[in-house]
Amino acid sequence: MDRRSEQLGTQKVSRLLVNLSVPATVGMMVNALYNLVDTIFIGRGVNALAIGGLAIAFPIQMLIMAFALMIGLGSASAVSRSLGAGDVELADHVTGNSFLAIAVLSSLMAVIGLMFVEPLLILFGATEALLPYAKEYITVILLGSIFFSFTVSTNNLVRAEGNAKVAMLTMIIGTGLNILLDPVFIFVFDMGIRGAALATVLSQTVSFTYILTYMYRGHSSLKVKAHHLRPDFDILKEIFAVGSAAFARQVSGSLVAIVVNNALKLYGGSYAITILGIVNRLIAFMIMPLFGVVQGMQPIAGFNYGARNAKRVKEVVKLTLLIATGIGTIGWAVMQLMPQLVLQIFTRDPEIVSEGTSVIRLVTLVIPVVSVQIVGASLFQSFGKAVPSLLLSLLRQVLLFIPLVFILPGPFGLGLLGVWLAFPISDLVSTVVTALLMLRQMRRLRTELGSSSESDHSPTPSSQ
Repeated sequence: MDRRSEQLGTQKVSRLLVNLSVPATVGMMVNALYNLVDTIFIGRGVNALAIGGLAIAFPIQMLIMAFALMIGLGSASAVSRSLGAGDVELADHVTGNSFLAIAVLSSLMAVIGLMFVEPLLILFGATEALLPYAKEYITVILLGSIFFSFTVSTNNLVRAEGNAKVAMLTMIIGTGLNILLDPVFIFVFDMGIRGAALATVLSQTVSFTYILTYMYRGHSSLKVKAHHLRPDFDILKEIFAVGSAAFARQVSGSLVAIVVNNALKLYGGSYAITILGIVNRLIAFMIMPLFGVVQGMQPIAGFNYGARNAKRVKEVVKLTLLIATGIGTIGWAVMQLMPQLVLQIFTRDPEIVSEGTSVIRLVTLVIPVVSVQIVGASLFQSFGKAVPSLLLSLLRQVLLFIPLVFILPGPFGLGLLGVWLAFPISDLVSTVVTALLMLRQMRRLRTELGSSSESDHSPTPSSQ
């Protein structure tokens, strides 16, 4: 077994979590920073409504991400458990099948998206004022989506083998280049929102080249050969089943966007959608470190679950929850204390700044406890437990948020306020449910694995 993979079962958990989560967090923060900077350049270089166009196009990007994460996280879970059980050949075969799946699915997504781009944008709530911006942006993104999809998917495999630094560098390279190219295409070449999209695609292509070079120059412990690319339907079934939680989470985000954008279109118009576009970017930046810590947790939890080491699994879960909650609290404090200052970074439009200030405070009201929900869904995914992971991924956005968006504005007569209230209410309820399921799983863990010895490397438990 590769030394990096072996450390997942032997190195001190706190040190291991730091080693894996810090690079992941830095990479994700850089990626979130790109989203912020991209929005700032568009808001300042085009206009505020162009940010609304981004908000409309973003759900299609989320759909692309959904397929990439489904394959990436589903295969990463299988790779972690295979390495934990000592089956390196199976890990290589899983990796090869993930390459095949991402190539097919991302190509299909691009073709379908380009064929129906305008109806999709209208479905996602585009107003007459926002549609031209959204269409101009997403058309370019779809043309280069395969590079982004492969990078996102394969980055999860790199983390699963314990090489979080390469995954971090992949994101930093792409994002750093994107931030440099944005002002060139938007301001120097005067390409507007299309320039922002082109900068994104070019930077993603460079990231794709970097990670492909890493995989095929022998630096990775995963050795993908031609026979590993042959489709194995048992492996693909497991990848899709385990990755379905991540897929559901991302697709539910797109479904939420359809509902909330159309609700905002009805009760608030283009400016309300623009405010949501800014708020979403801010929240993504605020909670991205949480996902970085969780990504550091996943290979540790998955490996030790495969090695039947309940003690190390519990230790990494407790530590992850503590760190993630602390990060969420810091982000919450910033948004509650200085929302107006943050909004003015994106636009000087007085209406957006005035209305957006109260929206930010309301939407981020219970962010500190959301870490529990994020950790819980990811933990079940690490264990290969597709059903509870899928349930928790759907709970916040689909089972709670969407009904609240329908109920609060109309039947309860709250109008636009009801749309904004749906955010903190769904966050709070989903966190309570997740906490209860996690407590139950932690109590069952020792009995389920049957051993807490660090030297026990029994075969990987079957997925549930």
